[in-house]
Amino acid sequence: MTIPRQDTHAVRELQGLEDSRPSVRLRAAMAAGTTPGPRFVDKLIERCAIEPEFFVRDMLTWALTRHPVSMTLPGLLREVRSERAQARSQALHTLSKIGDRQAWPAITRALLSDADDEVARSAWRAAVVLVPEGEEPALATVLVTQLGRGERETRLSLSRALVALGEVIVPALRSAATAPDPRVRAHALATQRLLRDPDTGFECAIEEAKRVVALGGPDPEER
Repeated sequence: MTIPRQDTHAVRELQGLEDSRPSVRLRAAMAAGTTPGPRFVDKLIERCAIEPEFFVRDMLTWALTRHPVSMTLPGLLREVRSERAQARSQALHTLSKIGDRQAWPAITRALLSDADDEVARSAWRAAVVLVPEGEEPALATVLVTQLGRGERETRLSLSRALVALGEVIVPALRSAATAPDPRVRAHALATQRLLRDPDTGFECAIEEAKRVVALGGPDPEER
């Protein structure tokens, strides 16, 4: 029996996703996105959870966005509950790229405060994309509980997520700016500054905020 040409290509692409060479996995992911089909979805999602190369993971996400949401959403929603941190992080990243608000209920407080920084960062980005209209203030209230967390990249990700929500974050930031923890206060002040002046660099904003906190005074622009 002759195997249809498209089936032969599909088998090759599925096998390529497990090849030991990153370049082969990259090409296989690209091919799966170029000619999407139901048979690829589970394998693409499965590979996202274990793929070690960033650029291949990015292509896997792109390939998934090329498939209908009805095919990809159920598997991605399962992955955000995975015990494997990379599975959660990459599924959240993919959901943010798909941008379908059906996924919003999956963005739980537990994910927004996940102990793994990469998972939390992905959850913050996804939340800002998927949050329904009117729920931004509630989301801001949860996000400010993470102020002061982690190193520079984590703090920058959180500030960007908050700023993307707009003026609704002001009350929550104002409250956080009086927190007992100086790291939280500095991060809140830096985020306020970025909201007022998006062109301000994060490093400048955070260093100025640290000086304000060290001196024990209010943000100069709040006087």
